[in-house]
Amino acid sequence: QVQLVESGGGLVQPGGSLRLSCVASGSIFSITVMGWYRQAPGKERELVARITSRGSTNYADSVKGRFTLSRDNAKNTVYLQMNSLKPEDTAVYYCNAGIKGCLTCRDEVYWGKGTQVTVSS
Repeated sequence: QVQLVESGGGLVQPGGSLRLSCVASGSIFSITVMGWYRQAPGKERELVARITSRGSTNYADSVKGRFTLSRDNAKNTVYLQMNSLKPEDTAVYYCNAGIKGCLTCRDEVYWGKGTQVTVSS
C-alpha cells in the first residue's frame, strides 16, 4: 500500500541545478531511511545520498559539497538539491525508502520508478 513518487528530473546544462523530490504515501507508520540512488547507462546502481531516522546523512564522494539531502517528516518527503551539476551526474535517479506499516511490522524496502537527470550542453 506504499508508493514512492519522484519528481524534478530533467535536462540541465553543466553547472546548473535541479531539485528532486520523493513523496511516500500509503500505510506508513514510520520511515527508517530514505534516499536516492542513481544508475547511468552501462554502470551499476550506486548510492547518491540517504538520511537515517536520526537525521544523519551519507553522500557518495562524487557528490559531496554539491548535493544536499533534506526531509520534511510531516509530508513524508525527501528532497535532493543538486548544484554544480556535471555530465557525469547524468543517470536515472531512484528514490529508495525503508518503511514500517505498523509498530510491530518489519521494515520493508520500496523503490520509486525513477526520474531521468541529464546534464549536457
